[in-house]
Amino acid sequence: MTTLPARFRDWFDAQGWQPHPHQLALLDQTEDHLLIAPTGGGKTLAGFLPSLIDLSGQPHQGLHTLYVSPLKALTVDVARNLNRPIADMALEIRVEDRTGDTPSARRGVSASIRPRFC
Repeated sequence: MTTLPARFRDWFDAQGWQPHPHQLALLDQTEDHLLIAPTGGGKTLAGFLPSLIDLSGQPHQGLHTLYVSPLKALTVDVARNLNRPIADMALEIRVEDRTGDTPSARRGVSASIRPRFC
């Protein structure tokens, strides 16, 4: 099982949290997986932690991770939950959410300044 990079370990410590075993286990995975955990069990972070670590360690051009949600409210929650560690660790990662309500002007900005997560 991979250990967290120091920057991420320090972030967990600052929150007073310990990473869940399933969050660490997914760091080593290269294939598709199904994660089932209770509400508040860290599924969002488990799913995106490998991408956050990858993007924090090396420059990347273009879209890195695409998440498709069946619900607009879930899209908003996921973006909020990603932006918290990104802001806390001052990671240079841009997250953007789009729905059918996203104004065309905002979509146009996205085309010229690519997010890393969408």
